[in-house]
Amino acid sequence: MSVLGIDLGTSSVKVVVLDGGRVLAQAGATYDVVRPRPGWAETDPRDWGRATTDALAQVPTGDVRAIGLSGQMHGVVLASDDGTPTRPAVIWADSRAEPQLARYRDLPDGVRARLANPLSPGMAGPILAWLHENEPDAVARAHAVLQPKDWLRARLTGTTAAEPSDASATLLYDVLAQDWDDEVVEALGIRRDLLPVILPTSATTAGETREGTRVVAGAADTAAAALGAGLTAEGDVQLTIGTGVQLVTPVPAPTAGVADPRTHLYRAATDDGWYAMAAGLSGGQTLDWVRRILGLDWPALYATAARGPRPGDPVFLPHLVGERTPYLDTRMRGAWAGLDARHDRDALAWSALEGVAFAVADAREALTDAAPATGHAPEIRLAGGGSLAPAWRRLLADVLGTPLRPVEVPDASARGAALLAARAAGLPTEDPAPRAVAPRVEPNPAKELTDRRALWHDVVHALRPLPFHADSPPPL
Repeated sequence: MSVLGIDLGTSSVKVVVLDGGRVLAQAGATYDVVRPRPGWAETDPRDWGRATTDALAQVPTGDVRAIGLSGQMHGVVLASDDGTPTRPAVIWADSRAEPQLARYRDLPDGVRARLANPLSPGMAGPILAWLHENEPDAVARAHAVLQPKDWLRARLTGTTAAEPSDASATLLYDVLAQDWDDEVVEALGIRRDLLPVILPTSATTAGETREGTRVVAGAADTAAAALGAGLTAEGDVQLTIGTGVQLVTPVPAPTAGVADPRTHLYRAATDDGWYAMAAGLSGGQTLDWVRRILGLDWPALYATAARGPRPGDPVFLPHLVGERTPYLDTRMRGAWAGLDARHDRDALAWSALEGVAFAVADAREALTDAAPATGHAPEIRLAGGGSLAPAWRRLLADVLGTPLRPVEVPDASARGAALLAARAAGLPTEDPAPRAVAPRVEPNPAKELTDRRALWHDVVHALRPLPFHADSPPPL
């Protein structure tokens, strides 16, 4: 007897078939993110459905007893009463709703504290407010507003529902009451009847397919990945470097909210769990730009991490598309500062790696402020495609000043979704655990790096945009 996990990502869907925790089969399919205007990011949900069908056709599903889902966070699908989208889905990478954040800033501190999360235009609350203001016809035709994986579940089961891990990441969720915050919904001008009922947990059965297969609520991709990687103990920390940067740690349930925090606080995929997350934008997408501009392949770029800092090296600011943790500012931009005629391509490549590492350290410090136990973590798990090169791992460890344990957690989100399905179906599973792929990297902090990071911060603050005013784009 097997279970199926479906992970609906930003640009691809992955499916995993598990039997007792053992992977029997896996497959995937891709789809496009469409950017019809600057700052917009959309996908036709029907493309998600087609890609999922294609992926499922590649794996055996005849013995599947239950299905779990995970998916990209924060997006908005407006669905009619038969599940048909009334417009393309607006996804997390969209920034059109920046003006709507002013409504959040007008809320009393106590109300914002109930949300316990930083304001970001790519979350469902601001996006919905924008849609109500700018596309009222699409809103009027909608029966429900759903997160991406919740829309896919509705297509499988014919029923609409939300669940805590995604709902808590919408900027519409009261973290203490653990339900939609009606005062915030009203202040944003959002139709309350669009918000579906929130099921108790990610493992709650949400319905059945036409063939009678149980489908569970599922979880947001980060929450599902933490479950799939066995990251469930408070104080454990995992750093993932992919397109962006994520530092995640399980934390106790909140007893009070915080207005305008720098890090995120979301429900976990476990029944009562929570996790804190520092999310940075300056990861793999920044380094990909650097290597293309400098004409380097990935191995050559990462090899320069072994070069080390030299007197007079340029300073690189990696914030090409703004930054989330800790600055929460979409207007931040990148730069090479202090250039002179002595500098060669290696100097530029080294400073780029160093600048991204400093941005990771900024995110780590913000996470430690929010979850102090992480400051005493004996090591940090290091995962993601942007963490494979040994010299790059060494630089990260030296900058962070904490041992790094490189691990492999393939298809962690899809695996986490499948584990939720197995639990709901009462099927046995193995305890998930990441596989170590390299020896632990011990830090060797150097004074040169400490001095360079202080200089880097001076440049960051000197080149940051002017403070927000009425004619400027608002911060992230």
